[in-house]
Amino acid sequence: MVRGVRGATTVKANQEKEILDATEGLMRTICEENEIDPENVAQVILTVTEDLTATFPAKALRRLAGWTHVPVMCAQEIPVPNGLEKCIRVMITLNTTKAQSEIHHVYLNEAVKLRPDLQLTKDS
Repeated sequence: MVRGVRGATTVKANQEKEILDATEGLMRTICEENEIDPENVAQVILTVTEDLTATFPAKALRRLAGWTHVPVMCAQEIPVPNGLEKCIRVMITLNTTKAQSEIHHVYLNEAVKLRPDLQLTKDS
């Protein structure tokens, strides 16, 4: 079955190191919580709010073992008034035997405001 896994996090500043570290941390948590093997991932889409321009968050995936050949794309979020600032979002499309209800979507830092109804929403 093909499933999507969502997640998001925020950073305090538009700085390359902070963006890459936050993205890597988000990806590691999502992968651990969902037992994701990069070999089963079809694609990863990362988006950032318009206030994050210091780097491509996709660079963080290249720091993770096994992710070299996974297609990754970055895009900019729609600039909705009063939207969450300095936010990095991810959508991972993968093959899995998990049911939709078994997928753990991960929201960290200020991004917990996006989906407080999900159980894996936590501060980091």
